[in-house]
Amino acid sequence: MTTPWHGVLVATALPWTASDRPEPDLDRFAEHVAWLAANGCDGVVPNGSLGEYQQLSDAQRTAVVKAAVDASPEGFVVMPGVAGYGSDQAVRATEAAGELGCPAVMLLPPNTYRADRDAVVDHFRTVAAVGVPVVAYNNPFDTKVDLVPELLAQLHAEGLIVAVKEFTGDVRRYYEIKELAPDLDVLAGSDDVALELAVAGSPGWISGYPNAFPQACVELFRSAAAGDLATALPLYRDLHPLLRWDSKTEFVQAIKLSMDIVGRFGGPCRPPRSPLNPAQEAAVRKATEAAVAAGYR
Repeated sequence: MTTPWHGVLVATALPWTASDRPEPDLDRFAEHVAWLAANGCDGVVPNGSLGEYQQLSDAQRTAVVKAAVDASPEGFVVMPGVAGYGSDQAVRATEAAGELGCPAVMLLPPNTYRADRDAVVDHFRTVAAVGVPVVAYNNPFDTKVDLVPELLAQLHAEGLIVAVKEFTGDVRRYYEIKELAPDLDVLAGSDDVALELAVAGSPGWISGYPNAFPQACVELFRSAAAGDLATALPLYRDLHPLLRWDSKTEFVQAIKLSMDIVGRFGGPCRPPRSPLNPAQEAAVRKATEAAVAAGYR
């Protein structure tokens, strides 16, 4: 890995301690990071949406990143999410990541209100000034701010971002972004369009379902990126009933349930995320058990 944000980087789920006031279970989390590395993934992205970062204090977020760094073998990337309720919080998280040796961070636009274009640029400019390379995260469903291709091209031209995690699910965005900003790396951000973006030329996938099926997801992305559709397409079809959960509101609960089913510890989410309803749980369980029965790991 010569570019930290290339390859399969896992947006890690976060285990919680079983207590009246749950805390991040750092020992379990560190073991999970080491397991992902041992199973072929290229890095992790802690403190993203899947890691329930909104539930964490600044000190807890730093502790999670440190646990990931300490558990990582040489060459394994830790690229934390640094989204904050304001630019100041995002700056503090970026500074902490840099001090821990992280080679890049992932940043959402302001996410407490529908920021206009100037506010978005100022936000990225403020965080980029820390000096750690920034991968933008475009998730207009949660932030209500769409990093449209023209805006991404502006951020890249100013040197504020090195890549973008594209989560709209619209594969047409890849080509438009590359036309406007040819040197900007466009990373697959939705598990259920990973094959399409890999075939288009995406150099990386910031992914959720490797938390449960790392080997299969790595094989999927690498074979698709290499143009080996004879391998990638059947694998993609088999996994797609799971991968599409990454784009649903209940993605954290679904991925954690799959982890539990395959023998990893997913565990419960923190409120206000509630458990899956019976129909949702049955669907995730059926798809996960089918993947296990097919030999996917």
